[in-house]
Amino acid sequence: MSLYSLLRPLVFTLPPERAHRLAIHALQRGLVPQARLYDARLEVTLAGLTLPNPVGLAAGFDKNAEAFAGAFRAGFGWVEIGTVTPKPQVGNPRPRVFRLVEEAAVINRLGFNNDGVDMVAARLARRRLAGGILGGNIGKNKESVDASADYVTAARALYPLVDYLTVNISSPNTPGLRDLQAATALERLMTALYALRSQFTLSGAARKPIFVKLSPDNDAATMREIANLARAMNFDGLIISNTTIARDHIHQHRLAAEAGGLSGRPLFAHSTEMLRQLYRLTEGKIPLIGVGGIASAADAYEKIRAGASAVQLYTALIYQGFGLVERINRGIIAQMEREGVSSLAALVGKDV
Repeated sequence: MSLYSLLRPLVFTLPPERAHRLAIHALQRGLVPQARLYDARLEVTLAGLTLPNPVGLAAGFDKNAEAFAGAFRAGFGWVEIGTVTPKPQVGNPRPRVFRLVEEAAVINRLGFNNDGVDMVAARLARRRLAGGILGGNIGKNKESVDASADYVTAARALYPLVDYLTVNISSPNTPGLRDLQAATALERLMTALYALRSQFTLSGAARKPIFVKLSPDNDAATMREIANLARAMNFDGLIISNTTIARDHIHQHRLAAEAGGLSGRPLFAHSTEMLRQLYRLTEGKIPLIGVGGIASAADAYEKIRAGASAVQLYTALIYQGFGLVERINRGIIAQMEREGVSSLAALVGKDV
């Protein structure tokens, strides 16, 4: 039994956001289990980035780049901070985060609450080059009328300070944000971001990947359009998926009517099937990142076999603590040994 499993009943007496702040402080002060595992078999290449292991911390946990160093020490091979917007914003009124303990799930309608890109960039500028790969997840301010300008502003500030960027156009908690997944709007946005990247590379900076994070609520036609655009524009990678507004598996839960995005175990099957579909639609040509409901090594392994080059998680940490990261990595190695596989790359998309 882990220490966190003993502490969890006490942690769950706190409101979710207060408990989250305690987790941030714990990471900052080194009060979480420190991973000791390194195994070359876990190393993966993602859009030119070398990850020491495939398990990443999804955006939403370390919104303001306060605790990523602690997350690396806990065993994550890569960490994504954010979502960060150009201007600071407080997000939606509280309460706005709800635990669905019976479902190992969470509903949130935070609304991109963050300190703004200037403050986050100042923290990242003090970053020491240690640990794994660090990404920056960017979004638009709620009241902004020019979404592309917001993304370019945030990208310009973070590009020199992170190893990759993620374009969040799929949160359900910012009105109109998901409209940016339409092919025409997405092409316009990515063209602007590619132009910005060209400015950096022409001045001598490294070329860094720009990923796009998708909604699990897209219909088949939208998915085909996105896949076609990703192939045509040679996207660096797609993250599948963000939280869902669907309530199919929790419709009888007392919190099912709460607005916001659902994450955790109920999202696993659908997000994994969506991953398989995108792997087919892109013919394995675009790197995919699997997110949604991962809570074990078996879950991570299934995402990889469904087409993911790497995975991310967040909600399961609320229920299992940071020791989960090393358990997943050890479990992946054990499964590789059982199957006689020496490289994770050889498993990507094997079930498709």
